[in-house]
Amino acid sequence: MIRTIDYSALTGPVAAADVTAFKAAAKLRPNYTGTSPVGQIIAVVVVTFMLGIFLLSFLGVGASFIVSIGDGSPAVTLVVVIFVAIFLGVAGLIVWAIIRSITGGGGRWERWLRLDRFATANGLVFSPVDANPQYPGAIFSSGSSRAAIDHLRSASERFLDYGNYRYVTSNGKSSTTHNWGFMALQLDRSLPHMVLDSKANNGLFGGSNLPATFSKDQVLSLEGNFNEFFTLYCPKQYERDALYVFTPDLMALLIDNVAPYDVEIVDRWMFVYSGMAFDLRQPAVHQRLLSIVDTVGAKTLTQTDRYQDERITTFAENVVAPQGKRLRRGFSVGAIIFLVALVLVFVGPLFLSVFAAFFGLISGN
Repeated sequence: MIRTIDYSALTGPVAAADVTAFKAAAKLRPNYTGTSPVGQIIAVVVVTFMLGIFLLSFLGVGASFIVSIGDGSPAVTLVVVIFVAIFLGVAGLIVWAIIRSITGGGGRWERWLRLDRFATANGLVFSPVDANPQYPGAIFSSGSSRAAIDHLRSASERFLDYGNYRYVTSNGKSSTTHNWGFMALQLDRSLPHMVLDSKANNGLFGGSNLPATFSKDQVLSLEGNFNEFFTLYCPKQYERDALYVFTPDLMALLIDNVAPYDVEIVDRWMFVYSGMAFDLRQPAVHQRLLSIVDTVGAKTLTQTDRYQDERITTFAENVVAPQGKRLRRGFSVGAIIFLVALVLVFVGPLFLSVFAAFFGLISGN
């Protein structure tokens, strides 16, 4: 576990010459190839163009209004000039803020330089992009163009990986890019598949934000107020195993440290998911994630270091029986609502026609 962290690389000044030198050297590394932010460039151009049209229209209307209520005197001309100058200054700040928001601010090469220096100072390895990471977690098997981006992993000892992850889904007409923050910690023992679905990040109608939906008959209620923060899923007939792992002290640590996030334990991994990408330029983000490792992660490791699936003959096999390896999937609330709406759209008119005809027959009699 990482204890003492040096955050100076994230907060200290960076010279432009250092960024230039880093960019030239980094382009020779495999994981820095193909990192051109084409999507960001397109987004900046589109947003700037649309906003420019709106601002210019507003500027023209405003200037015309000032002139119309004046008498063409020098004073009115001065007012128009001041108005235009103030307006252009505010518009420039708005455009700058939007571009900074889209691109992540400070320039991607400066950001990567800071994260690379931070990683080196703290025994980590930084990578701007790694395609299709082979993790068994729920978010890592959805969509296409899967990639871990701006993430850091341990250089030695226990494997730790945290940062951001993205994938693309398409419905045939349009595509959507999904961005997640994640943390992956390798465990010593293989465990049953268990998911803690945080209630703090649920969507409309209380639906989970996770891309995978699990059958509700696998929900296990735990003691105390834990169920107010998480919904725990575990395979059927593995309820006792889940209670072995999620002891009261671990549950308390989860509530205190991980309540806004979803947690998944599968095979020899513990994953923590955020529905929003992590801003790794902020020391507070690293502090929180590494604190989760040192509290929840450490307790999970000690709690499970002697775990054995009773269905497996020997401790040394370190596997889970097939019935406990994966949770059964279910239907999401959103999918059910969509199906009901679809039925009403297509079947509703037919039902009304039949009802009207039947009512007409009765009325005719």
